[in-house]
Amino acid sequence: MTKGILGKKVGMTQIFTESGELIPVTVIEATPNVVLQVKSVATDGYEAVQVGYQDKREVLSNKPAKGHVSKANTAPKRFIREFKNVELAGLEVGSEIKVDVFQAGDIVDVTGTSKGKGFQGVIKRHGQSRGPMSHGSRYHRRPGSMGAVAANRVFKGKKLAGRMGGNRVTIQNLEIVRVDLERNAILIKGNIPGSKKSLITIKSAVKAK
Repeated sequence: MTKGILGKKVGMTQIFTESGELIPVTVIEATPNVVLQVKSVATDGYEAVQVGYQDKREVLSNKPAKGHVSKANTAPKRFIREFKNVELAGLEVGSEIKVDVFQAGDIVDVTGTSKGKGFQGVIKRHGQSRGPMSHGSRYHRRPGSMGAVAANRVFKGKKLAGRMGGNRVTIQNLEIVRVDLERNAILIKGNIPGSKKSLITIKSAVKAK
């Protein structure tokens, strides 16, 4: 069954193992997530747990949102997400999900929103090669051929310049190195998508061996 928690990316650091190996890790702060709703097949057509993360001021929340979180006796939440296929034993409205739901050595999938790079050309956005920069060449960083002549149009999906980044990205099969219950922190081996302070979703790996 799936386990999951919402957190905030703090940044990267490095730790040493007992054998002296240096491991780069990403620190994720995951203060307790509050269960706002438990969905079932009978009432909603599917099973899922809806959790809220990070309190926000009541003045920033509308009446329906306040009524929804009042059932869990908690403050309005900035982020509300669902986890499907979760083991529902012990989970009820108002209960908390803490970082100790995971342990060191667990394999997880991490989802975040990648850094936005703005409008970029094909070299940075798609990794295409540039032309000669000297000897009379007038082809430097342009996208190149638009396709065959006979088509009389540019086909959909042609790799061109445009907005880069700011996409929902999931990295699979990352290892949890350490779980710090006192600091509400999870240390994950390697890097993960997103800028600092951005929302991160951690779930049990779908393809873990």
